[in-house]
Amino acid sequence: MRLLGTAAVVTAGALALAGCGGSDSGSGASGSELTVSSAYMPQPVSDSMAAGFLTIANKGGTKDELTSVTSDVAGSVTVHETVGSSMEEVTSLAVPAHGQLVFKSGGNHLMFEKLKRKPMQGEKVTVELHFAESSPVTVEIPVKSATYNPKTGH
Repeated sequence: MRLLGTAAVVTAGALALAGCGGSDSGSGASGSELTVSSAYMPQPVSDSMAAGFLTIANKGGTKDELTSVTSDVAGSVTVHETVGSSMEEVTSLAVPAHGQLVFKSGGNHLMFEKLKRKPMQGEKVTVELHFAESSPVTVEIPVKSATYNPKTGH
């Protein structure tokens, strides 16, 4: 019975992600004020899409914007914003000066669509974050279990 409960939770999570469309890694290019931490991807339950979460910190005095994300594991990576209970794809999200842009389960998130292969737990997925002002930032996102829930960082 416990296995069925876990499967139901995983399936419900996958359906929620489809409806809207832990560890530190990555840092900004030389001279950049942007750093990335708490990046992870739950192992996808779907063969065609996955979600990604991370935190972008801006230690500089000027705001920036995340304008796009690319990855060799997916045909496209889209940025989704969550406001209240509504989720929608957006073309950019602000990274405030002396602040953070947080992507977390139930909130803003990355959607990896048209997966070229299904990432498995223990692997790392490479993404490149593109910004309006700063140089691109390459991040290695570890793939965690499908039910992974970070205790800290988000």
